[in-house]
Amino acid sequence: MKKQAAGDGPVIIKKYANRRLYNTESSSYITLDHLAAMTREGRDFKVVDAKTDDDITHNVLTQIIMEEESRGQTMLPVNFLRQLIAMYGDSMQAMVPGYLEASMESFRRNHEQFKTAVEGAFANSPFAEIAKRNMQMFEAATKAFKPGAAGEVAAPAPGKGEDVAALKAELARLQEKIEKLGH
Repeated sequence: MKKQAAGDGPVIIKKYANRRLYNTESSSYITLDHLAAMTREGRDFKVVDAKTDDDITHNVLTQIIMEEESRGQTMLPVNFLRQLIAMYGDSMQAMVPGYLEASMESFRRNHEQFKTAVEGAFANSPFAEIAKRNMQMFEAATKAFKPGAAGEVAAPAPGKGEDVAALKAELARLQEKIEKLGH
């Protein structure tokens, strides 16, 4: 999450008593959904209370997570939440934030390495096109399961069954070629 699009520092977002959020960079009112999108884009921002100028970024990010979790497809398992709550007040509490941050960064790097490895593993081979299509289908599936994306995939697109049939046929042809090469 190190990429930063415009400007040198974080975008300042002011939160007013009426709970409205004001983006000082674009001079416009925004929603929590806008902040979630900025986060996904890697934009750095700081949310401050308009009256006191206190940094309330943590509270707003927590609120975004709560809204995302309430939209249906949850990411935080109940057992994880219970363990996290149990850590409050524990002697190890001070270590948890750093551990969680390092774990998420490692997860993100591993995800990118996996994606690169899958794409590179099949380059210049008969599996290249299938791997490319599978990766596209995987990415489409992960996008479909993101909260808020449900409306985007409400109706199945025509021809999906033919695409699956074509992939199965291609896979069968490649399996036959592999079997012939092995004999």
